[in-house]
Amino acid sequence: MSRTERVWTAALVVIGDEILSGRTQDRNIAQVARWLQVQGIRLSEVRVVSDDMGAIGDAVNALRVAHDYLFTTGGIGPTHDDITVDAVAAALGVEVVVHPEARAMLADYYANKPGGLTEARLRMARVPEGAGLIPNRMSGAPGIHHGNIFLMAGVPHITAQMLDGLTGTLEGGAPLISETVGCWTAESEVADILREVEAAHEDCQIGSYPFFREGRIGANFVIRSTSAEVLQRAVDTLCEALGEEGHDFTPGGI
Repeated sequence: MSRTERVWTAALVVIGDEILSGRTQDRNIAQVARWLQVQGIRLSEVRVVSDDMGAIGDAVNALRVAHDYLFTTGGIGPTHDDITVDAVAAALGVEVVVHPEARAMLADYYANKPGGLTEARLRMARVPEGAGLIPNRMSGAPGIHHGNIFLMAGVPHITAQMLDGLTGTLEGGAPLISETVGCWTAESEVADILREVEAAHEDCQIGSYPFFREGRIGANFVIRSTSAEVLQRAVDTLCEALGEEGHDFTPGGI
């Protein structure tokens, strides 16, 4: 079977008593599934488990060998009940350590915030020994990857930032291609346009990257897909929508 014929699969473990109790409605399943589809990877299985060391460990050990990739959401925050790192480390048979790069990221992020880098916040630098980090430009606390396992936050907009940091880095069923459209506007002013264009093109994903340059605020919008045809349609739709709203945009980026 050739590389393009192979079906690459992933599983997702959603962790949290608040999900199982109904207090919080999960939104990560849909966004992880859409993101994986754009990467050329199929989400094949989802499990929702409680904040329990044994339940998390059992799910991780079962799914990491059954699929090419395993993602988890939830339980990597600063509180005592955030036990995902401990559970995954135990499942893998490794120690929990403080990652020096994660510690530095958190120290920088909290340097000018009340309380600074407290012991609770330092918990977000703990990783299973041998792990790497997933970038997160939203809250300073990185995600974690260990082999084919990717541990992400449970808060959907932070999960989205971690997925964005992983975009294009995973081997999948089809190569990812992209186009950039630059725009001299605050990304908040075109958030609805970006959301509508992405929703209208199922196999596309749009990332927004703001900047301040030449005394002006702008953003580059990166549209990604595994299909050149779908990608071009999404780019055309985005440019048309930006033009209709009177925004100064540049195909190819700024």
